[in-house]
Amino acid sequence: MPRYALKVEYQGAPFSGWQRQKDQPSVQGAIEHALARLEPGPHTIGAAGRTDAGVHALGQVAHCDLTRDWDPFRLSEALNFHLKPAPVAITACVQVADDWHARFSALERQYLFRIMARRAPVTHEDGRVWHVKSDLDIVAMQAAADRLIGQHDFTTFRSTICQAKSPVKTLDGLRIERVDGFSGPEVHFHVRARSFLHNQVRSFVGTLERVGAGSWSPQDVSEALAARDRAACGPVCPGHGLYLARVIYPEPLFD
Repeated sequence: MPRYALKVEYQGAPFSGWQRQKDQPSVQGAIEHALARLEPGPHTIGAAGRTDAGVHALGQVAHCDLTRDWDPFRLSEALNFHLKPAPVAITACVQVADDWHARFSALERQYLFRIMARRAPVTHEDGRVWHVKSDLDIVAMQAAADRLIGQHDFTTFRSTICQAKSPVKTLDGLRIERVDGFSGPEVHFHVRARSFLHNQVRSFVGTLERVGAGSWSPQDVSEALAARDRAACGPVCPGHGLYLARVIYPEPLFD
C-alpha cells in the first residue's frame, strides 16, 4: 500500500481539534471522510501533532495509506474537492516510504502564536488572534522567555490532563517579535521543540503576556518554572491565536 505525506492547512474554529471524536467535528475526521470518497475505507491517518479545539495550522503534516498508486498532485486536488466546504486544504502531497511516519519521523515542531494589541475590538482577525487591549513590553517578555529555553521539568506549564510520560522537555527556541499587521500591531511568538506537553505553548504565552503587561517580572517566570507546580503558572491563553506552523523532518518533504 503506497503511503502519502500531506501538508495540511486549516482554520480551527469549526473543529473540536485535530483528533477524531465521536459526534464532534474534527480535522482528522474531515480528511478521512474525503479519503473514503476516493477509496473504500475505513481510513486512519496519522499526524505530526494533535492540535486542540480552535487551534489552526499552516503546516500540519499527516500521512495516509491507499490501495492504488495516485499521482500526488491529483490526490491533493481530489481531496480538496471532497473537503469543501470545510476550512481545510491539502497544500502539498508527496509519496513517502512505507515506514515513514508523520509523528515519529519528525525532528521538530514549530508553532506561531499571534497577539493583537489594540484598544478597538477585533473584526477581520476575530478568531485568529488573541486580542489584548494594552501594549506589551517585548524586551521584558523576551528576557523572561529566554529563561524557559533548554531542557527543564515543565510541570508548571503542563495541563493537568496531559498524557505525556514525563514533564521533562527541551525547548529549542522561543522568539518574540513585534509585527505591524494590517489591522494593528501584533506580537508574534515563535516556539520550537521536538515535542510539546499538552497546553505548553498556550501556558507559555499566557504567562509571558503577564510579563509584557507589567504584572510579572522575568524572575517571576523563573520561579514559576522552578516550582514545578501547575498552580504557579500564569493564565492559559485561548487556542484561537495558536498555529502549528511547520514540521521539520530529516529530509525536506515539500520544499
